[in-house]
Amino acid sequence: MSWYFRLWGLSLGSFVSLIILWSGNLSLVSSSTWFFSDGMSSSLVVLTWWISMLMVVASQSSVKVKRNKMNMFTFCICSLNLMLVMTFFSCNVIWFYVFFEASLIPTLMLILAWGYQPERLQAGMYMMLYTVTASLPLLALILLSTNSIAIFSFDLKNSLSVSFMHFAQGNNPRSELVKEIVFLVSLAAFLVKLPMFSVHLWLPKAHVEAPVAGSMILAGILLKLGGYGLLRMYQFMSLGSSSGVLKDIIFCFAMWGGVITSFICFRQTDLKSLIAYSSVGHMSLMLAGVLSNSSWGWHAALGMMLAHGLCSSALFALANYNYEKSGTRSLVMNKGMLLMCPIISMWWFLFCVVNMAAPPSINLLSEILVFPSVIFSSIWLSFPLMMMSFLAAVYSLFLYVSTQHGGFPKFTFSFSNMKSSALLLLFLHYLPVNFMIMKADIICLWVI
Repeated sequence: MSWYFRLWGLSLGSFVSLIILWSGNLSLVSSSTWFFSDGMSSSLVVLTWWISMLMVVASQSSVKVKRNKMNMFTFCICSLNLMLVMTFFSCNVIWFYVFFEASLIPTLMLILAWGYQPERLQAGMYMMLYTVTASLPLLALILLSTNSIAIFSFDLKNSLSVSFMHFAQGNNPRSELVKEIVFLVSLAAFLVKLPMFSVHLWLPKAHVEAPVAGSMILAGILLKLGGYGLLRMYQFMSLGSSSGVLKDIIFCFAMWGGVITSFICFRQTDLKSLIAYSSVGHMSLMLAGVLSNSSWGWHAALGMMLAHGLCSSALFALANYNYEKSGTRSLVMNKGMLLMCPIISMWWFLFCVVNMAAPPSINLLSEILVFPSVIFSSIWLSFPLMMMSFLAAVYSLFLYVSTQHGGFPKFTFSFSNMKSSALLLLFLHYLPVNFMIMKADIICLWVI
């Protein structure tokens, strides 16, 4: 009973928060001593509720077989949902950091307890080492820049720039170097969580070894914590005006890193690994929008986070359905799905189209907004920007053609029609990512 009780609770929270957001009440700016809410945090909270509900639906066939672990599984999802909601609504930066790091614990439990292969131990170790090591300097910087741990808030009226930039005051020539160091340390934790190219190696390992629920929450929400932290730092700490050469280096590195990871997608043989590397490419484009330090770029970043959270979560759910039917995640062994199960082929086509930013998805609006913001920052970055957009379409088509066309292996399990719960899951992914274009003010009116 607890499985259905928690599922209905997550469903109720999802639909109530979606209705409130759609009506516009949740997207208004409001703040108190403990909580802060605006259009960005509230839309990401709605995404958290939505993905958490769909995680439980996607895991029914794999987890409910092990009845002794059902309660633990739903408890991990509900606790992770609570931590993420508190992270997005947190007003105090110390509590923001605590919930930001605490969200790793339920995720690690999902990977270790319900992962597929023994390599999940290595994947969990990679994830913890990368994320915790990069975030410890941020914690040290937070504690050093406050006289009192109790008062250190993301308040709109009291910007954090004074607290953070007191390290670099004066006319000392070293002040610029100190500013660059502060800039790098404050963003390192979010760049790893995002993840940016060169610190992304933990992500494909974690995705490949995680269960379907772990992959959905990793791609849908946890990668968005990095983007949320970056946007908050830029919005409230005036980092755009205090950073120079280092910001330009990271900007170029993010753009060309996205191009490289797009090329890496073509040589992947594992279905989940290909989708994971495509996530790195999309997040590189989102990072470019953030670093452009313009309102259009920030709007594009939020829209891309919402679109990618829904699209990549659906792609991982589809990869899991293929795995349940064929018994393997290999692209070579997953051919011919169009002949064996046309309904799953239709959903693969729809989400590959969304992944390449075709209309009417919110992904298209995000790319339209990010193009001028990046080009106005530097005309030289227009080439990697065009390459990323083009290669996203290429590897999305490659993913679809590789899995749906051709002759299917003779040893593949006999396919039956997909269950109604699976079709509902995919429909609930597809509906918001396309209909959100009708409510574009959610992503275009949050910047103060």
